[in-house]
Amino acid sequence: MNHLLRGLAPISDAGWRVLDEEARVRLTSALAARRLVDFYGPSGWDRSATNLGRVVPLGRDGVRAMQRRVLPLVELRAEFELSLEELRGVDRGAEDADLQPLDEAAHRIAVGENVTVFHGFAEAAMAGIVDSSPHPPFALGDSADAFPVPVAGAVEHLLSSGVSGPYALALGGEQYRRVAQTAEHGGYPLLEHLRRILEGPIVWAPGLAGAVVVSLRGGDFLFDCGSDLSLGYLRHDAERVVLYIEESFSFRVATPEAAVALTAQT
Repeated sequence: MNHLLRGLAPISDAGWRVLDEEARVRLTSALAARRLVDFYGPSGWDRSATNLGRVVPLGRDGVRAMQRRVLPLVELRAEFELSLEELRGVDRGAEDADLQPLDEAAHRIAVGENVTVFHGFAEAAMAGIVDSSPHPPFALGDSADAFPVPVAGAVEHLLSSGVSGPYALALGGEQYRRVAQTAEHGGYPLLEHLRRILEGPIVWAPGLAGAVVVSLRGGDFLFDCGSDLSLGYLRHDAERVVLYIEESFSFRVATPEAAVALTAQT
């Protein structure tokens, strides 16, 4: 039995398969950050730290002493409750089981991961892509129709800084909604115009404030996964079971100049 303790839960194998699939579907669309970075792993729950390849000198009489630097992995967990009656319905073949608490937990942990990658996690000593960028941010402007200008400006700025493409655009929730609903003059979808500028993808990134253009050339943003997102068991009573979604990872910005932030109009 592993640390997830799934064998102690009053859930059948069929029930776990349904829950795992529901979590996978809900997580796939919201996990924007990992689609734009170099993903390493998963290496396992017992992985504790990422080697940084650096040392710190220490005082020691008669010898030279250095301590290797590492970045500890952070664990994220989102808990939720499900009705045992609903899970029994799943075992009977019900197609309309109420799994909304699982959906909400999946969204929360995806947002937590996105926020860490884009904006950092100060308490865990992890810097984010947006806040690490040395480039001046571009303003998105009042209207989604105007977004191609700052996006093109960000791409040009990266090119002039020696950062090659292709490039991707991550949009916060409100910015993505505005772009998806906008057609330029003549009915041409704005999303397609932006993709032509970037020569790369546009992703919905809940948790991101504003937007950011990043290079996809590789080697700039490093996501070290210990245990990938998994469902685990916490406790239960006669009516409800408490479960959780959990992961462990570290994140590093190796090349801060490989991203340009786009600030939202306030």
